[in-house]
Formats: sequence, C-alpha cells, structure tokens
Amino acid sequence: MRILVILKDLWETTRSVLPLVIVLVFFQVIILKKPIKNVKEFIFGILLCIFGLHFFLKGVLMSLLPLGDSVGGSIIILNNKWLIIAAAFAIGYFGTLVEPALKTLALEVEEITIGAIPHMTLIHAVAVGFGAGMGIGIYKILNSASYVKIVTFLILLILILTLFAPEEFVSIAMDSASATTGPVNIPINMALAIGLAKVLENIDPLAYGFGIVGLTSIGAVISVLTLGILTKI
Repeated sequence: MRILVILKDLWETTRSVLPLVIVLVFFQVIILKKPIKNVKEFIFGILLCIFGLHFFLKGVLMSLLPLGDSVGGSIIILNNKWLIIAAAFAIGYFGTLVEPALKTLALEVEEITIGAIPHMTLIHAVAVGFGAGMGIGIYKILNSASYVKIVTFLILLILILTLFAPEEFVSIAMDSASATTGPVNIPINMALAIGLAKVLENIDPLAYGFGIVGLTSIGAVISVLTLGILTKI
C-alpha cells in the first residue's frame, strides 16, 4: 500500500511537470522548427527535474512546514517582542540566501552587468530586505497593527525611492521580490506567521497570520532600490 501511495505522489508531480515540457517541445519542434539538442541529456534532465521536485516537496512537507509551525507557536516564550522580531529577521534572512530562484536572478544580473553588480551583493541586499519585511510582518501580528496602514506607508516609500534609484535597479528590484517567493521561504515564513498567530490571544490567524509574504516582497524591493541609490552615490 505504501508503494502505491509513493507512486501516486510521484505521478502527481509528473503530471505537473509534463504539460510544461510538452508545450515547450511543441513550440521548439513544431512552431519554431528547431531540433532538441542532445535528446538523451534532455530526457535525463526531465527525469531529474521530476524526481528532484518530488523529493523536495516531500521534504518541505515533512520538515520545513512542521518546523516553522512549531517555531511560530513556541517563539512567544521569548517574552520580548523585539527578540521575536529579531529572530524573524534572522529566519527570513538566512532562508532567502538559499532560494534557488534568487541565485539564478543574481547570476544573470552579474553576467549582464559584466560584474558591476556582484551576485552575492544583490543576494545579501535582497536577504536583508526580506528579513526586514519578515520582522515587520511579525510586528504586525504581535501588535495587531493595521495591514493597510503598513502597506500604504511601504508603497509610498517605494515610490519615493524609485525617483532616486537608477532605472535598472528599479527593474531588478521588482524581479528580486518575485524571486524570493520560492519553495524555501514561503513554507517556512507562512508556517511561522500562522503558528505565532494561532497561539496569541484575541488574534484571528486568518486576518493576521496571512499577508506576511507580501510584506517580505515589499521589503526586498526597498532594499534593492536602496542598494541602487547607494551605488549611485
């Protein structure tokens, strides 16, 4: 029975990947009339993609999600709001450093700028912003703060920063925010926020446990725009 469950889960992953592969192959071979280079390597890569994604998702469900929920539910014992916010910042920061999508983006930026924007500089800048957004999100939960007021202030700050930041950094900032919302950060940070909201008195987890991902993305945008202004200076 366990083998059937494993095969069923593996098929679910395969069913998610195959449509994308079929569409890309269709455009490459039928529409663009271009051959697929090294078919054997291509097929092997697809298999690696399917199995890698399957094992990664399984790992997230078995480890990161329950761990994030447990930390969120227990972190209140620190009994100090600023320590909790600092811990949230650290979790967001180090979680961002391992995001594969962000690494890919940073390497592309470094290549296109011919090393003018080193990939590690961009990664750490985004990580700082993401961690700050995570800290703001936890602050919102601990103090039952208005999400609308916080977001309005942060968006106004972004609009002001875009007036002073180099144009290329504005574009990079927007993509950096999207690159942080990957398979590592989202499970951990959502589980942490919801776990914390569930143990606080008079806090609705639905109203205050969600929305933290948006704040972390906004934080990433602000940090990259700030980096752009500093490099300009």
